[in-house]
Amino acid sequence: MRLEPRLEPRPGIAWPSPRLRELRDAVRVLLGLDDDTAVVIRQLGCGRPGHPPLKTVVEVLPMDGGKAHRWTLHRPADRITGPELRAVLSAGRPKHRG
Repeated sequence: MRLEPRLEPRPGIAWPSPRLRELRDAVRVLLGLDDDTAVVIRQLGCGRPGHPPLKTVVEVLPMDGGKAHRWTLHRPADRITGPELRAVLSAGRPKHRG
């Protein structure tokens, strides 16, 4: 009998939170993205005065070499609502990375 390897994070690295997965899936639906486009959601520390200690960065990375897009929400992922995410994604042009 062959045992399949278990996928586990490296020591000290946590699995993505369910909320980050929810946001990733919502971005994919709201933008109508296909499976060939990566969506990365990260929470980063923010040391800017007057900003919350955590910000959430949303990146859309087309695997075909197209332009990547980035949005920054100045709040922790667990405080981002569906309507807020929709508004951020639809307002103005995303910041191009690169």
